[in-house]
Amino acid sequence: MVDDGRMDVLTIGRIGVDLYPLQLGTHLEDVTSFGKFLGGSATNVAVAAARHGRRSAVISRTGNDPFGTFIHRTLGELGVDDRFVTPVDGLPTPITFCEIFPPDSFPLYFYRFPKAPDLVINPSELDLAAIRDARIYWSTVTGLSAEPSRTAHFTAWQARTTRPSQPSDDGGSGSERRFTVLDLDYRPMFWADPTEAHEQVSRALEYCTVAVGNREECEVAVGETDPDKAAQALLDRGLELAVVKQGPRGTLARTRDERVEVPPYPVEVVNGLGAGDGFGGALCHGLLAGWPLEKIIRFANTAGAIVASRLECSTAMPTTAEVLSHLGAEA
Repeated sequence: MVDDGRMDVLTIGRIGVDLYPLQLGTHLEDVTSFGKFLGGSATNVAVAAARHGRRSAVISRTGNDPFGTFIHRTLGELGVDDRFVTPVDGLPTPITFCEIFPPDSFPLYFYRFPKAPDLVINPSELDLAAIRDARIYWSTVTGLSAEPSRTAHFTAWQARTTRPSQPSDDGGSGSERRFTVLDLDYRPMFWADPTEAHEQVSRALEYCTVAVGNREECEVAVGETDPDKAAQALLDRGLELAVVKQGPRGTLARTRDERVEVPPYPVEVVNGLGAGDGFGGALCHGLLAGWPLEKIIRFANTAGAIVASRLECSTAMPTTAEVLSHLGAEA
């Protein structure tokens, strides 16, 4: 197929700098040294997709400050197109701290005041052609928590149209699938109350073909925490694929015709904060590759687990070869 310049994976949403402690099992007041990393969920997914050889980009905004400069430089180093990342004068680039208490306690502290630049994505600034043409367009629920980002998200979804599909340009071998993914990434600190989040997510689902979230996020989205009931509720909204992450119980994925449940990939957890984003980038890769659903979820589970075994998020994303090596498969 001729390279037409379209993005394989285009994400929109959070971007910032992660300052993670280099001392594990230590409260922030006692930490003496930190590592500085590119961060933000939507950004991490774009990085993860790029690590699998996918052309990726992120739509976001930073402060007009040295941390913003660091973000642009690091995006380039990690193979993510930064053309849609622009500065906002007067707002600082967000910083996120965490505490690391393996295997399952990783408190997050977001510094996004007075307002995060990634919530100042304006509808008029969107490249709607790039959004419309991307093979996968990935959004997160956080982007719906404030204006003008909320309107920008709906403007973008409307540009893609409901349940998008388009003819293949690969010489007539079939139709090329496109996916509009909503990461149910619900962070209560970004919302006045969960009722507002539910209302916005309910609206957003009308435009999406894939939803990904854990049980608590599914409860906000569709009022269900049971994995099968949550997946069915998402499918009843017209989605083609519902993915429910269950932590130590693995991952459930359902379409209208198929149900797959994959156990977790065992690792020694160092920092679980980036696992979901590693899962997301790997999910994108598998969907674009046209793999069977079970292979996609097994691959994504393993990619997320690899990230959880490392300290940072963005630069921890594995390559396809690394994931296949863990699975005992050949590239």
